[in-house]
Amino acid sequence: MVTEVRGFTDPQKEEYFRKRFGDEEQASRIISHIKTSQSLHIMCHIPVFCWITATVLEDVLETREGGQLPKTLTEMYIHFLVVQIKVKKIKYDGGAETDPHWSPESGKMIESLGNLAFDQLLKGNLIFYESDLTECGIDIRAASVYSGVFTQIFKEERGLYQDKVFCFIHLTVREFLAALHVHLTFIKSGLNLLEEQQITSKKSKLFEKKNNLKHLHQTAVKQTLESPNGHLDLFLRFLLGLSLPTNQTLLRGLLTQTGSSSQINQETVKYIKEKLSENLSVEKSISLFHCLNELNDRSLVEEIQQSLRSGSLSTDELSPAQWSALVFILLSSKKDLDVFDLKKYFASEEALLRLLPVVKSSNKALLNVCNLSEISCGALSSVLSSQSSTLRELDLSNNNLQDSGVMLLSFGVTSPHCKLEILRLSGCNLSERSCEALSSVLSSQSCSLTERDMSNNNLNDSGVKMLKSPNSTIITKEQTSEW
Repeated sequence: MVTEVRGFTDPQKEEYFRKRFGDEEQASRIISHIKTSQSLHIMCHIPVFCWITATVLEDVLETREGGQLPKTLTEMYIHFLVVQIKVKKIKYDGGAETDPHWSPESGKMIESLGNLAFDQLLKGNLIFYESDLTECGIDIRAASVYSGVFTQIFKEERGLYQDKVFCFIHLTVREFLAALHVHLTFIKSGLNLLEEQQITSKKSKLFEKKNNLKHLHQTAVKQTLESPNGHLDLFLRFLLGLSLPTNQTLLRGLLTQTGSSSQINQETVKYIKEKLSENLSVEKSISLFHCLNELNDRSLVEEIQQSLRSGSLSTDELSPAQWSALVFILLSSKKDLDVFDLKKYFASEEALLRLLPVVKSSNKALLNVCNLSEISCGALSSVLSSQSSTLRELDLSNNNLQDSGVMLLSFGVTSPHCKLEILRLSGCNLSERSCEALSSVLSSQSCSLTERDMSNNNLNDSGVKMLKSPNSTIITKEQTSEW
């Protein structure tokens, strides 16, 4: 049995905020704001993030009338932290709404929580125990108070053997607090905690770099890209976002000094763009684009968007970083993911191979008349066999795929992860050998194909007979393909 865990769909996101805010005008403003920020809109797929966003935006609208709403993840989580400090001060300390948020006590508490979050992030732990709280300077006797005050920060559960088990309400909260801990430690002491985790004999050689925020950022980027499972992606986004002066202003009182400048942030942006020019996986490239967004740099994306609008985009002139930007843009477009038409961009094999992540995430891919060969079939086979592929209709008509290409494609179609329902192979220079390969596909129990267009190919009667299936419709040369 396979259990699929789904987050909020786009309509469910809107439904959540309309129910959360009784005022229709206020709900519409919040929904509109979230849609204008790609990173926020994507993250609202997570129900807990919708709650965090609602908590923050409600506070901002009530207390800072006319103020700017948070646009990045880092801004959102800083505001969330401030809201929790305010709740603690008013509800438990008898303070007033107008009192300063930060005090020596609240600052120490955040440092302890940050230390705990960073420690658990490095260990890869989802849950932790009383001993972990003690090690990070959180008094066990006060643990229940922490759990009560910060039900929004971590929750207390009963595990096996009646031990007290703790976990953050969501990993994004852990990653934010961990990044805040690394940032605060560097600002206060000049210590690069990321470097401390791996430098031994080389430590003395890097001593002079220790007090360089640029080096801290580059170390974080490097370690994130080296992570095999992407567990540092959000941590990196928060760490870089915390360096912006506007975000440090929000933390005024917790931070007594700043360690960033526009020049350092520009150097970090430059370093990230250099990494985007390397041969990175799609997932890592997308992660770096989200980092650029946290640093308020959208130059690469805007450059490609302008070229798309003007129709001046050329495959011959695109750098690896620009290809990554195009993939990032298309993956963020609901319209392109519903129906992806390669001809709208570049009708070539090189373009398809560069844009395979978009094909994998689309519902319908129109790759007809794109000068494709069996090389494309091999790549598409891996897409179809991917568990995360959502592709249900694939049109490869009028490409010289030949029998060898269809044989490669059939390996992906027989995968239990393949969700393809419609396959169009009209005019692909195929013979009855292709029918033999597809016949084995149709006999597979996992095959989900319901329609195949094989018209305008030299299949012969024997080939057509092989393709007959009670569960699937075949379109041959005697019939007209439906569009």
